[in-house]
Amino acid sequence: MTSNWLFTGLHREHIVAPMSAHGRSPTRSAVAAADPGIVAVGVAAFGAVELALAVWMVVAPRSFFTSIGPFADYNRHYIRDVATFQAALAFGLLIAAREPSWRVPALAITLVQFALHSVNHLVDINASHPAWAGYFDFFALAAATVQLAWLLAAARAQERKGER
Repeated sequence: MTSNWLFTGLHREHIVAPMSAHGRSPTRSAVAAADPGIVAVGVAAFGAVELALAVWMVVAPRSFFTSIGPFADYNRHYIRDVATFQAALAFGLLIAAREPSWRVPALAITLVQFALHSVNHLVDINASHPAWAGYFDFFALAAATVQLAWLLAAARAQERKGER
């Protein structure tokens, strides 16, 4: 059964065909058309932020706790432990910014970490002091997770096209 949407004056073919899973979505087209330079800058930006957070945790763990991580009790050792993970992600991303062959794996691992970190903050969303920080942290992490997913999709598309 075919449908004709001529009454709108805009559609000469079936409206579902352009929206089907078989066609390219506008989002996929945008990801596939992403400039490799934009992906490199995005990867470098995430790497720089992760490195800055790691340095902050090592140099001033109490300040980090009060400003960013006010959950449960302060523990300098655990904050510095987390800094080592942040630094490892940062170095992987910073290398990936210069070495395109590192982008997909580095972004995939970072995406998983951000997604899990977001879930952890969602579980503890009401446990921060002040209370608004739990909501802010969760939504900021969730937004970063979406950005990382886009960067990963763009890096995968570039890898398939052979762009470096």
